[in-house]
Amino acid sequence: MSQQVQGVIAPGKNEPVRIETIVIPDPGPGEAVVKIQACGVCHTDLHYKQGGINDEFPFLLGHEASGVVESVGEGVTDVEPGDFVILNWRAVCGQCRACLRGRPWYCFDTHNAKQKMTLLDGTELSPALGIGAFAEKTLVAAGQCTKVDPEVSPAVAGLLGCGVMAGIGAAINTGQVGRGDSVAVIGCGGVGDAAIAGARLAGAAKIIAVDIDDRKLETAKTMGATHTVNSRSTDPVEAIRSLTGGNGADVVIEAVGRPETYKQAFYARDLAGTVVLVGVPTPEMQLELPLIDVFGRGGSLKSSWYGDCLPSRDFPMLVDLHQQGRIDLGAFVTETIGLGDVEQAFARMHDGDVLRSVVVL
Repeated sequence: MSQQVQGVIAPGKNEPVRIETIVIPDPGPGEAVVKIQACGVCHTDLHYKQGGINDEFPFLLGHEASGVVESVGEGVTDVEPGDFVILNWRAVCGQCRACLRGRPWYCFDTHNAKQKMTLLDGTELSPALGIGAFAEKTLVAAGQCTKVDPEVSPAVAGLLGCGVMAGIGAAINTGQVGRGDSVAVIGCGGVGDAAIAGARLAGAAKIIAVDIDDRKLETAKTMGATHTVNSRSTDPVEAIRSLTGGNGADVVIEAVGRPETYKQAFYARDLAGTVVLVGVPTPEMQLELPLIDVFGRGGSLKSSWYGDCLPSRDFPMLVDLHQQGRIDLGAFVTETIGLGDVEQAFARMHDGDVLRSVVVL
């Protein structure tokens, strides 16, 4: 039997979000209903609200979440009712060419729940990233549920569902930062700070944080940055080179998603160094680089989608490292709020006042 819960929807482009009654169907084959305990307020949710993802309104927002499995559908064996899980937006298929070649983090056929959640009048909702977790409960594909240690704080665990995992993974998985490396991170929001934390975890010797906001640079220091550069007043390319013996950084992580900052990352890396793009550009953005420079500098130009993570591998590992005190995921939680506070949280995020506001239910 379907059930009714409260959830936050974006009714139309740039309209204020509001709480509505959401109808959650019983889970079908391969699906699960999860009782949400915490969900971070991510920039991607704001992009949905602004119409920057697509125009399939109304959206059920929220995706950076953790909770407890309430019920599962036919054929589900990996999780069961009572399991504490982190939700992910890339449930791998196990059968596509990437999965069969042993690279499931590149899965070409990730999937979500087949059934639709609706409003009371039957209007179908588009769940953000196939999750829709600004709600008391949500329906997802069972493969979107990754079981982790239930002793971890739900507010902390949920952040691994998107932004924190994207940043850590950009450093460790995509950039393959190693012991003694020099790393520069351009853009010190939640994802950039997570990349800094990931670089520290990987053993980087020098971590240079770049941003135009001194407040963010101060926070970056607490995450592991050894040096900071305010690019509003200083040329970041020259600063990064100066801090790395004139050579440039071994790995430069671009966490803004703009052509201007990508060019800075490109020229701030060492010869044969690596550039990792984890910032999300908009569809109309164009990048121009002299092809001779791409050829002559060698190295790697990579994009990092979800930190090239494999949730079943990475989520439990990072939870364990957090509980051992080796990475402080709790430092990313600026405030906890209720469902009715999401609109105000978007404003604080836009103004740069928070790393993460987390809805706690």
